[in-house]
Amino acid sequence: MGLTAINDVSSLALFFFTPMNKAALIDEVQKILSNGTSKAAAERAAEAVLVAIKRGLRRDKEVSLVGFGTFAMAVRPARNGYNPHTKQPMKIRAMKTIRFKPGAYLRSLA
Repeated sequence: MGLTAINDVSSLALFFFTPMNKAALIDEVQKILSNGTSKAAAERAAEAVLVAIKRGLRRDKEVSLVGFGTFAMAVRPARNGYNPHTKQPMKIRAMKTIRFKPGAYLRSLA
């Protein structure tokens, strides 16, 4: 198997800087737990953490993981905008969103 040519900078960036997805996260969890851990067990562990964060946000409106960061519920207020296709003004309704503020450990990686 040989290397394929990468013709432009954007292809090169995608080749080297693809973001971690859920499958890659599960693989990392499996590696960290140990060689004897099954992929299914690693998937359950990763899913359990994600579910716990979701439940914490619903219940407490904020989840703080010291050193990692804080997830918090926020409300984006209603505002005026425009339809990009027709350029007509429109009202954008208020909505809930999740904000993430990185902790000291994550900030030190940047």
